[in-house]
Amino acid sequence: METIQLSVLPEIAASKELLKELLSEEFNTSAFDFKILKRSIDARRKPVTISLKVEVYLDGESIPKTVIEKKYQDVKDSESIIIIGCGPAGMFAALKLIELGLKPIIIERGKDVRSRRRDLAAITKKHIVNSESNYCFGEGGAGTYSDGKLYTRSKKRGDVNAILATLVEHGAPEEIMVDAHPHIGTNKLPNVVTAIRETILEHGGEIRFDTKLTDIIITDNQVEGIITQDDEQILSKNVILATGHSARDIFYLLNDKGIAIEKKPFALGVRVEHPQTLIDSIQYHSKEKSDLLPPASYKLVQQVKQRGVFSFCMCPGGIIAPCATAPGEIVTNGWSPSKRNNPYANSGIVVTVEDLDLEPFKAFGELAGLEFQKSIERKAFEAAGNKENNGQFAPAQRLTDFINGKVSTDLPECSYTPGIVSAPVHDILPKAITRRLQEGFTMFGNKMRGYLHPDAIVVGVESRTSSPVKIPRDKETLQHTEVKGLFPCGEGAGYAGGIVSAAIDGEKCAEAVVI
Repeated sequence: METIQLSVLPEIAASKELLKELLSEEFNTSAFDFKILKRSIDARRKPVTISLKVEVYLDGESIPKTVIEKKYQDVKDSESIIIIGCGPAGMFAALKLIELGLKPIIIERGKDVRSRRRDLAAITKKHIVNSESNYCFGEGGAGTYSDGKLYTRSKKRGDVNAILATLVEHGAPEEIMVDAHPHIGTNKLPNVVTAIRETILEHGGEIRFDTKLTDIIITDNQVEGIITQDDEQILSKNVILATGHSARDIFYLLNDKGIAIEKKPFALGVRVEHPQTLIDSIQYHSKEKSDLLPPASYKLVQQVKQRGVFSFCMCPGGIIAPCATAPGEIVTNGWSPSKRNNPYANSGIVVTVEDLDLEPFKAFGELAGLEFQKSIERKAFEAAGNKENNGQFAPAQRLTDFINGKVSTDLPECSYTPGIVSAPVHDILPKAITRRLQEGFTMFGNKMRGYLHPDAIVVGVESRTSSPVKIPRDKETLQHTEVKGLFPCGEGAGYAGGIVSAAIDGEKCAEAVVI
């Protein structure tokens, strides 16, 4: 077996026959088999090429199976471990517990993926926000209906391929094992989530939807269990807290109980949208995109006045989604279907928030960032005229007007379904954030000629990039620094930044329960 790196044209990468012909010339034989290990696009110059890492099997060697077999046990009568939250961290913690012979009981405030769809439709069509079931809360967590990107830099934290293999085992396309920036898509991820649920239930685990944690039972700094909204007590000396970055009530609960929490850096900004054909032409250096190339994406970062301004959750062929978790706030995010075939490309463009921005909220202590975040979301709500009707209209500006601090007289078409309203987005954000965004956008326009297009639109606000609060835990035991048996986990606790990293952290916390 030999490994080879290739840079080929898209038509060769798309054809197994053409690729085998190329490899035949390289190895001077036709008696071989091969497997693509990694695939990425190199669009730095024209023509665009595909970079491939290929494993070639010579002399009659066979391609080995790469399936990572999971040995799930029957845990129906085993010791119970409570998991709060059925997002990636919670689901993968449950799968790992079943492997280890323990029974997970998942407590999820939201609904299953099928029922959840109705609440998402209510947000987009009727402007009704269900504070327990929305784009952030429900089975699968925020990632289920917020794109399903699987790219992560968390390779040092755990086995990324094992996470991807588990997703494939539950119905995700095998391409995610190969693509440099794997993506499942919002249309396909719910089926994967459903299959994971079935695995958990089949092996004796429990999942309780529409069940909200209202208190944690603690005696002498030891967890004893939880209390739900119906005053039901569920007892266990181990609770994995995997509630996601938007479960603000959890942060308030911990703070009120005197359980240590900490402010955590996060970012704030806007979501910008362009015609996808424009991004394609800029990134692929051509007016016409080859059908063999996917809709183009971009990643931008710039230091402006000693702070990072950067793109976040870029969604080619995507939709801007209404991601508020309570009435009276406007929150945007983005998602793409698996084919990424919508006419627009959108991305969060955000600025790092620093303590100076939180000065007006210092009276809230470790919750200062959360209160700051809430205040911006409320300002966005009011700026779009929602106060009269409690709607979900989002404030928007043409990108060029945002840069110039000018309210737009009209707006282009936009994928944000509830609707947009011309408003001074530049005044909703703090001046320190707005000025850096304005300068950052100008610099991005220099990097990507055409980016500052008259039909590019800025929609406010992008405020849930990550949790503004961290729940401290011991590096060795992964238990809370003050409460034994409480395992802060995943994105909501400040230890992950996406589906894969959250899944990895969920597995780590499950393993820590056993140690």
